Formats: sequence, C-alpha cells, structure tokens
Amino acid sequence: KLIFQPGEEKLPGGASLLIKEGVLENPRPAAIFGQHVMPLINVGKVGFRKGLYMASTDELYVTVTGKGGHAAMPHQNIDPVLIASHIIISLQQIVSRKAKPNIPSVLSFGKVIAEGATNVIPNEVKLEGTFRTFDEDWRTEAHIQMKKIAESIAEGMGGSCEFNIVKGYPFLVNEPKLTESARTHAEEFLGAENIEELDMW
Repeated sequence: KLIFQPGEEKLPGGASLLIKEGVLENPRPAAIFGQHVMPLINVGKVGFRKGLYMASTDELYVTVTGKGGHAAMPHQNIDPVLIASHIIISLQQIVSRKAKPNIPSVLSFGKVIAEGATNVIPNEVKLEGTFRTFDEDWRTEAHIQMKKIAESIAEGMGGSCEFNIVKGYPFLVNEPKLTESARTHAEEFLGAENIEELDMW
C-alpha cells in the first residue's frame, strides 16, 4: 500500500485521520516504512536512523490578559506585553533547569500577537509555540510546570494567563531490523556513498 499523509505538522495530523478512515485495514500491513523530505540532505541522498528519531510534538496556545491603555501612563495599566515577555523568558527554565540533561527537549515560541500601537498598550497578548521531547513522563511533568510558571508570573504581575496545551503525537521509534533492511536496499540501489546516518530530530 502507498499511504499519502496530509498535514502531518498540524494537529490532530494526517496519520490519525487516515487511521480513523481505515487505511490500516483491508489489507492490514505487516510493517510501515515512512518517508519524509529533508531539505538538509542533498538531492540524491537518503538518511536513516534506528531507534529514537523524532520527538513528540505539543502545540502551546497562551493568552495573557492585562489592562490596556495609553503607553505614556503605564501606572494606570497592567501591561500584558511585559507579562508575556517575562513568561517567554522564564519558560526557558523548563529546558535549562527542569529537564534532566540526558532528555532532549525543545521549547520554542514562534508567534506573538500584541495588537497595540506605538503608544497603546493592548488588553491581551497571544503566544503560540511548541514543546518537544523524547520522554513521556517528562512530557507530562513539563506540561504541569509550564502552566504553573506562566500562570504564577501573570498573577504576580497583576494579570492572568490561560495556558492551553494541545497534545500531539508521541516520539517516533524506528524499528531496528526494518530500518536496517531498508538501509541495505537503499545502499544497493543508490550506493553506500549516498546513505547518511541521521541524528535525533
């Protein structure tokens, strides 16, 4: 079977939707070989990794609420931009100080919306980000820690914080024997010089 998975980056993701539609039945496959484009690998080359490969993926949606107003009168406002800034910086402790050093983790915010103006402090700021790791126990603990830190900072600065986590897929483990088999065939087809060993992602 050839399965084309749409939208794997956006939760709930293409795989879960295809599975619900019965793609793994009639007939049921004995194994699955997943392919993914990788811009970091030169054209004509392929990469493999046995065991742990891709981290779990969770989406973070944060709304920081304060009290907007004129920027020239900050004492009359509760600045959600400042609160959100403290939250972003403080949450980096999740990776640098809360995670065990031997558990890879990534916490990144890629979207910050504060629709004020040069002289207007808005009422709220929205943040969107991602958390990724390779350990399910730590993943659960990190979710608790992230919410606790963000909510405490917002409250301590006079505002409030709504911290929503959309839990995505678990980390990916490539079955060693199947991976080695695929690698062997790739070497026969492309030549050993065109096969790369991939790092954890």
